[in-house]
Amino acid sequence: MRETPEEIAGLQALLDASLAGSTAHLRSVYSDRTITAAQLASVLTGMCTLALSTVTAKGEPRISAVDGHFLHAEWYFGTARTAAKARHLAARPAASVAHLRGDDLGVFVHGTAAVVEPGSEGWPELLAYLRDFYGHDAFDWENEVVYYRLLPHWMTVYAPDLTKLI
Repeated sequence: MRETPEEIAGLQALLDASLAGSTAHLRSVYSDRTITAAQLASVLTGMCTLALSTVTAKGEPRISAVDGHFLHAEWYFGTARTAAKARHLAARPAASVAHLRGDDLGVFVHGTAAVVEPGSEGWPELLAYLRDFYGHDAFDWENEVVYYRLLPHWMTVYAPDLTKLI
C-alpha cells in the first residue's frame, strides 16, 4: 500500500460522493456490499487486469485489457504507443476501467486518462515502480510504451465479503 492518509481520505470522499450520486438501483446493490478506501488500497496490490473502455473517432466504444497498477489511490496503466487505445486516448482522453474478481470484487471508475512520461510529474516514481515490477529492461520505457494515470471523477466498489479478498 503506497497511499498517504490524505490520498486515502480523498479516495474515500470520491467513493462516498459517487455512491451517493448514483441511481437508486446501484445504491440498493452496493450500499451494504462495499469496502472503505483503506480496505480497497490494501486489496489492489500488484498488477490487476483492467478492462479499459475508450471511444473511437466515430463515437463507438472499444474495450480492451491492460495491466493496471493502483498507486496513490489511482489507477495507472500502459499500452504500446502504436495501439489503437493510445490513439483513442490521445484524441479523446475520457475513459472507464473495471477490475473484476469473479463475484467477490468489482471496481468501476470513470475519468480522464493523463499521460505520464519522462519529464512529467510522477514519472520518476512510476518508472522505478514499473522497473521493479516488470524488470529494468522489460521495455524501451521512453519509446515503446506509454503510461496513463486515470484521473477519476466517479468510482464505486462492489465487495460483498472482505474476508474473501484478504
